[in-house]
Amino acid sequence: MQPPAGSQVSHVPAQRAPSEQLPPAPVPPQTQPPPRRMRTMLTVVAGVLALLCLGGLATGLVLYHRASAPDRSAPDVVVDNYLRAFLVDRNDARADLFTCEGGSQLEAMRSLRADLLAREQELDVTILVSWGSLEIKGEGDTAAVVTVIRRSATVDGIQQSLTDTWQFDVRKQDDWRVCGGVEIN
Repeated sequence: MQPPAGSQVSHVPAQRAPSEQLPPAPVPPQTQPPPRRMRTMLTVVAGVLALLCLGGLATGLVLYHRASAPDRSAPDVVVDNYLRAFLVDRNDARADLFTCEGGSQLEAMRSLRADLLAREQELDVTILVSWGSLEIKGEGDTAAVVTVIRRSATVDGIQQSLTDTWQFDVRKQDDWRVCGGVEIN
């Protein structure tokens, strides 16, 4: 069919190239699947690692607290720990963890340690302190713990030792504490 006269339709016939002459159809670019699977997997792995780290940290803190907390569970245990901290390690801060507030009734123990330090310096020796079994007397929230404290040293090649019997007064507040100590005969 012919367009009407005076129309603005082009009179150029449609030309089509034979299919052999057409350039190859462009290959659409391969689209990568969205990285949702990879992102989800990384999120899950990161979450699991974070939980493991937090669990390990919590476990470490609990174990540290148990290992570093002073044992004041029984009268004999608290006296043993006090003697070790005060006479063997000579660590006042650690010894204070085992004593009652104030600790004014522990002057005899302070005198004993001062005497030990003076004799070590005077004789230029190290005095070793040990104690025997700890005997608990009393029940309830107060008790007495009796033990023999031994001080020994080698002076001029001769082994020497002194022993004294001591009684420690312990009181249960939140836990057991050493409130006093005196030498007895």
